[in-house]
Amino acid sequence: MTQPPPQHPSQSIPQYGGWPPPQPPPYPPVPPGAGRKWWQHPVLAVGALILFPPGGIALTWLGRWNRAAKVIATVLSALWFLAPFAGTPPKDPVPVAAGGTAQPPNFVGQNLKDAKSGAQKAGYDPVSHDATEKDAGQWADGNWTVCFQALTGKKTGSKPVLDFGVVRNGAPCPAADNEAVHEAKMPRLVGQPFAKAAQALAPLSLPSVKPSSAYTNVALPAAVDDWTVCFQDPEEGRTIPDPKATAARLAVTAPGTPCPATENTELPPPPAPPATTPPPAENGTGTSGGTSDGGSGGGGSTSGGSTTGGASSGGSTSGGSSTGGSGAGGTSTTGGGSDSGGSGSVGSVNPGGFCSTPGAVGTANGRTYTCSGGHWRR
Repeated sequence: MTQPPPQHPSQSIPQYGGWPPPQPPPYPPVPPGAGRKWWQHPVLAVGALILFPPGGIALTWLGRWNRAAKVIATVLSALWFLAPFAGTPPKDPVPVAAGGTAQPPNFVGQNLKDAKSGAQKAGYDPVSHDATEKDAGQWADGNWTVCFQALTGKKTGSKPVLDFGVVRNGAPCPAADNEAVHEAKMPRLVGQPFAKAAQALAPLSLPSVKPSSAYTNVALPAAVDDWTVCFQDPEEGRTIPDPKATAARLAVTAPGTPCPATENTELPPPPAPPATTPPPAENGTGTSGGTSDGGSGGGGSTSGGSTTGGASSGGSTSGGSSTGGSGAGGTSTTGGGSDSGGSGSVGSVNPGGFCSTPGAVGTANGRTYTCSGGHWRR
């Protein structure tokens, strides 16, 4: 009996009745995690990449990660490791005193909040205290101003401690740290010339000292150095908490003019001079500058021109001549001129003082004043 020809291995062999039996695999399958060392665990490698990058990179390459994952993990871990050592821009050099001690920047006059921020950037540990004797706490740095600063000689870590002596915003600084603040008081200025009063206020360092007229109807000249102070604001003895923000006003009056009882008062006009009555002329007398011809006169005749054939009575003065009649009771004369009143210069006057001749002109301190409304005005 002949045997069937052998078949090629690639041809499938039908199985009949479980023949031929299934062949086992060449090697048994490896269960997950079988044969892996403890240091090849992924969780351990990731933790090492974060906490200690050099060790994590080594564990990554010894593990069973694919090549792409190993490269990515190595690059990220290296960047994480080198980030703290990246270069930072150099800070400005801190000035050093002659003795070799570094001097901090000057923060005096700044707000405490800004001063602390600047000190920290300059490499100092800032602290603060009340510069007055009150020893108040600084709960809000923005409400305080730096008056003094000093290095304490101590350090917080590697940072020198910089101590700020501060006062509340708007309050004056004491003369020295931890001393009481002596608040300024307004001196008495009433009765002094304006120039002297201004000099008395100079130590207070007020921003301005302005004059004003003590009388509402009297204007001030350009210079009032010799005018007398009648009222002052602030008043005498008043405490000035912040002299740099306080302006003084002095109400003054002209030399020789009394001060009013209260402010916002008008200067009253001077009393009118008493009326004068000229003495009566005597009867039977007359003055004439010419001759009298013709007619008769019962008294002195006067005329500004000539009179013919008439009579006149009364005593008067004439600037012409009388003709055409005779004067029985007297004679007549002519003066040939006239008498007129007017105004002129009266010499030195007191500005703002009383005057009685409207339109009169006077001088004071090299300035010209005119009598108007009963007072000498410019």
